[in-house]
Amino acid sequence: MTRERAIAPPQQRYDFVVAGGGIGGLASALALARKDFRVAVLERAKAFTEFGAGIQMGPNAFTALDYLGVGASARKGAVFIDRLILMDSLDGEQICSIDVGADFRARFGNPYAVIHRADLHRSLLDGCREAANVDLFTQACVTGFTQHRQSVDIRIERAATYFARALIGADGLRSVVRGALLGDGEPRVSGDVTYRAVLPLDEMPEELRWNDMTIWCGPGTHVVHYPLRDWKLFNLVVTCHAKSTVEAHNEPADPSEVLPWFSALCEKPMSLVRTPKEYRRWVLCDRAPAERWAQERVALLGDAAHPMLQYFAQGACMALEDAVALAEAAAREPDDIPRALVLYELERIQRAADLQLGSRLMGRLYHATDAERSVRKRLLGSWSQAEFRERLAWLYGYDVRRGSATAVAAATVTQCPQPRRVDKASPVD
Repeated sequence: MTRERAIAPPQQRYDFVVAGGGIGGLASALALARKDFRVAVLERAKAFTEFGAGIQMGPNAFTALDYLGVGASARKGAVFIDRLILMDSLDGEQICSIDVGADFRARFGNPYAVIHRADLHRSLLDGCREAANVDLFTQACVTGFTQHRQSVDIRIERAATYFARALIGADGLRSVVRGALLGDGEPRVSGDVTYRAVLPLDEMPEELRWNDMTIWCGPGTHVVHYPLRDWKLFNLVVTCHAKSTVEAHNEPADPSEVLPWFSALCEKPMSLVRTPKEYRRWVLCDRAPAERWAQERVALLGDAAHPMLQYFAQGACMALEDAVALAEAAAREPDDIPRALVLYELERIQRAADLQLGSRLMGRLYHATDAERSVRKRLLGSWSQAEFRERLAWLYGYDVRRGSATAVAAATVTQCPQPRRVDKASPVD
């Protein structure tokens, strides 16, 4: 079983040391362990925990989770929604709807689901705890590293140096490893501010209790809601282009700060925005795509490599894909780790860049104004379900083990339990 403890002098050298115990860090440790590498995960906090609320999981994420051996565990905590819906928040009309039922699953081999971030993190943490060749350390803040011909030394704040064949920086948006590796300064503050809340079912307006991932799109704003944890909770995310220049992460926010940004919305979404008694505030940041992620025996992963805005709902999904690609590259070149990290970089860097830049463009689509609203509805409203699936194949049909978007035979479709329905309503007839 995995050793898990507060930081202490290491008893051995590792194949890989992973800086960061979030979704990307745990996924990479688990993936590498399944290829028989010895891994240490260094988490700076006092415990392995995950903040936030709901996240969306496309079929590509479940492909990665199955590879990691925790797909079944993650599915237990997920809600398998019926549709992805875009609504116009000014006139209340539907823009488009994408059915993610049987035909969608048959096309991509896995479902579209929503899950509490903590539940996904727990599945990965449990997988690492069960692995014999993963050691988990808390209160282990990485402060720097020194590379040698055959190894890398990883310095820890107020603790012994760790020694490994490679270091993976999965330490988030403000990555210490990235700073030392690339020295490319601060993340870009986008100006968009997101406020999040989680509502018990009985506080969710009855007319909005849909088993769908719903986005209400408005000029400079959007509102997202979907069920969580077997319909016991609803996740609410509201975003506005407030032109903020100061970063914020998980700070409390009073509704009086939030409501003025959404005053133009029609009654149905506005009734939801008025519901929470408190929000948590984030100012969204990202970076432009980097030209390099790897240098000799050090590489970046997840938000440390490619922080992106939320508009494609792919941040966690990309970190899971990174983990699989890293393990596959290391298994191909177990005796030449620098070459393995180059192969990993080549596999992932363009894919991540597409999502980083695409997420910025998707934000413009959500926040369309004036004539752009009409173009959005006319374009998206004209596509058939089959057309939506084919246009999304580059994203959801991507199999990182082969590095390409591929159709998956219906025979491989994973059977997923359906969520319990509670007062399920529909936005359209």
